[in-house]
Amino acid sequence: MTSSDRPIRWGILATGGIAAAFTEDLLAVPGAEVTAVASRTEPAARAFADRFGIPRAYGSWAELAADPEVDVVYVATPHTAHHDATALMLEAGKAVLCEKPFTLNTRQAERLVATARARQRFLMEAMWMYVNPVVRQVVELVKGGAIGEVRAVHADFGFPAPPDPTSRLLDPAAGGGALLDLGVYPVSFAHLLLGEPERIEAVATLTPEGVDEHTAVVLGHAGGALSLLSCSLVAGYGQRASVHGSTGRIELPTDFFHATSFVLHRDGGTAERFTLDRGPGHGLGLEAAEVVRCLRAGLTESPLVPLDGSLAVMRTLDAVRARIGVHYPGE
Repeated sequence: MTSSDRPIRWGILATGGIAAAFTEDLLAVPGAEVTAVASRTEPAARAFADRFGIPRAYGSWAELAADPEVDVVYVATPHTAHHDATALMLEAGKAVLCEKPFTLNTRQAERLVATARARQRFLMEAMWMYVNPVVRQVVELVKGGAIGEVRAVHADFGFPAPPDPTSRLLDPAAGGGALLDLGVYPVSFAHLLLGEPERIEAVATLTPEGVDEHTAVVLGHAGGALSLLSCSLVAGYGQRASVHGSTGRIELPTDFFHATSFVLHRDGGTAERFTLDRGPGHGLGLEAAEVVRCLRAGLTESPLVPLDGSLAVMRTLDAVRARIGVHYPGE
């Protein structure tokens, strides 16, 4: 896959909303070509293929795994299926971009990483926030000392979900709850800036089904810095994030996980607004472009979204669930 004289050929696994948004953006990524799509039923795959002009549609995951004209597969299934779908593709020799959360728990994530490394196959969690140019600029400023020593990170992600007891978001068998669907973003943001925490505290309100609908997390990091994070399926947040240092702060005023701007406040100075172009579409093309870049370079993981980082986030998510009492069937 290091040759630059042909496109990187993509297969799409699943046909839901995130798969559609990703595919729409992927079609505009230089060096990428969508060649196949798979679903659990052939009619669903065919309808998706017709919508996006994809040549081949499969009614099973195995057919996609066996397609010799697919280099990399985007796994967009519900996260309870991430492990099995990704393992199947890795074992078939495919590179994989797997949606977040990486898996249901750390044990599953460790198996996938071990498989990818043993087979020397590319694997990356689809944490588009990490490749967003705004977030990358924030990290560079923080590392460069723009706000002094980091003392705290704040991040919130929440919206009032429809009160539907049949929804995937509220179903323990589907890995439901606010934490894995939404909280993965604040936790990943904190990890990006402060690393894996030394202490983890959490409190949550659980639904009658036993998943979290409103969760608050405090992470204690080396050196005394704290991350104050929350996620909710009952409260509408502005999806805001901020980084607070000894000499200033950085604010991402809304939708921090795919931000287009941020504001730097230096103590005693005038606020500085930064606006960066994240490209066309939804912003999901950024992660696809990173995969293309890595495959062209012969890499088996992305330096921007490293596998060890994804494992660390899963460990934190597991620890939070243990503290709030959320357990999924089969664990």
